[in-house]
Amino acid sequence: MQLARVIATSAAVAATRSRNEKVAALSDTLREAVESGAPVEVVTDYLAGVLPQRRIGVGWRGMAKLPEPAESPSLLVTEVDAALTAIGVLSGQGSTAQRSAAVAELFGRATADEQAWLRGLITGEMRQGAGDGVMLKAIAVAAEVDELAVRRAVMLAGFAGPVAAAALTGGSAALDEVLLEVGRPLRPMLAASAPDIASALADGVEVALDSKLDGIRIQAHLDHGTVRLFTRTLDDVTDRLPEVVEAVAALSADTAVLDGEVIAEADGRPQPFQVTGSRTMSSADPDRVRTEIPLSTYFFDLLHLDGRDLVDVPALERWSLLSEVAPAHVVPRLLTSDVTEAEQFFADRLTAGHEGVVVKAPQAPYAAGRRGAGWVKVKPRHTLDLVVLAVEWGSGRRRGWLSNIHLGARDAETGELVMPGKTLGGTVTHPGWVPVGKTFKGMTDEMLAWQTERFRELQVADDGWVVTVRPEQVVEIAFDGVQRSTRYPGGVALRFARVVRYRNDKSASEADTIAAVQSYLPAR
Repeated sequence: MQLARVIATSAAVAATRSRNEKVAALSDTLREAVESGAPVEVVTDYLAGVLPQRRIGVGWRGMAKLPEPAESPSLLVTEVDAALTAIGVLSGQGSTAQRSAAVAELFGRATADEQAWLRGLITGEMRQGAGDGVMLKAIAVAAEVDELAVRRAVMLAGFAGPVAAAALTGGSAALDEVLLEVGRPLRPMLAASAPDIASALADGVEVALDSKLDGIRIQAHLDHGTVRLFTRTLDDVTDRLPEVVEAVAALSADTAVLDGEVIAEADGRPQPFQVTGSRTMSSADPDRVRTEIPLSTYFFDLLHLDGRDLVDVPALERWSLLSEVAPAHVVPRLLTSDVTEAEQFFADRLTAGHEGVVVKAPQAPYAAGRRGAGWVKVKPRHTLDLVVLAVEWGSGRRRGWLSNIHLGARDAETGELVMPGKTLGGTVTHPGWVPVGKTFKGMTDEMLAWQTERFRELQVADDGWVVTVRPEQVVEIAFDGVQRSTRYPGGVALRFARVVRYRNDKSASEADTIAAVQSYLPAR
């Protein structure tokens, strides 16, 4: 199968808002991959905008200067996958030059459309509509199997590609053979959200409240003394967390899979998220970094124990076994049916410096990959009134609408606004402006339509990707916190920003100041 065929499908998926049309286009291409002998798992990843190799050591800078594109398509999916794999394993002396030469060779065979598509794939900035839900449905349709069976298999396998290959070549019987494997990451269970404790609790029903830690989600696999650690995105970070490896290796089990969180603490209080995050991102010597930023290990679930899979077992039984296996590492937890007691626990967690709580159903199985009623997170909501200073054109279902808004805060001393300076794939130059953040979350279709019209009225420039606007429209933004940022000149960035409403009753001069944004920074 030619790469151009995959790209054509990606374009078709991005061009329609119809879920059925997306599924039809994807499933047709998956069937064609099987018929042509192409690697289905690779085609599936490509259609989902996922690089199978995850990282190959090439960023935007490595693709800044490329050869002239080919006039006609000739690249095969197998050739591209082999080339990217070869680039990813280059290391040692002379590898930079070898990598540049390999990138030039691959891109020299690609058409202009293929070059643009490959850039997006490699940098993780693919803009198309094949989300996880659509892709799993497409796999089920293409293989003529039950969608729930596909979802369960993907939960256990971690990635959709191998499941697509199994379903399309072996049908339902092959999906039944996809089981939890110690040492292979599975998808993590996710939590829905509630605005407050009362909303998350049902009258008279006992629930568990787990302390919600602002750390790094970790899935730990223990196999007869061998430990592997995976992040929420299923990246292997075993070598970067030696103290976590030691903690898991010391557990009273031969084989186990645990779900939890690691977090940097000082004097019993959590450190800012970035301190913890720097441990999973750092390429420095792990043992040296460990002494500078030690991590505490907490677990809140047990998915496998000594040959027994527990994902279908009620949570209360899983937690009981967890307390036996890792008694020193269980996350702070309260079992209660009393709203007042739950609210006090929530307040205590906030006072201790944590994010909030996760309310969990004691009888729920471990259902990974989808947000449901089994887990419900409750966090205090912060809001700021900021100004929209630029907007990005949407893609996929949002094609034709202005979507991702850039947010600015007012400088009370100079009267100037504080504005984002960077966008995807490049830099927007605005002397005197520094970033606060941007978001596309919380927008309804009605809001998207309104803001597209509104920001076209305020437009001062449009480069085809980002529309710069006059700083006049105030928007109320909810966010989970503010973190220090070395990426942005302003030194701060909002975490998990989302739109609450547009404030047509406020002028830009009434927007919150940069000092107000900075006041949410956690204490060092």
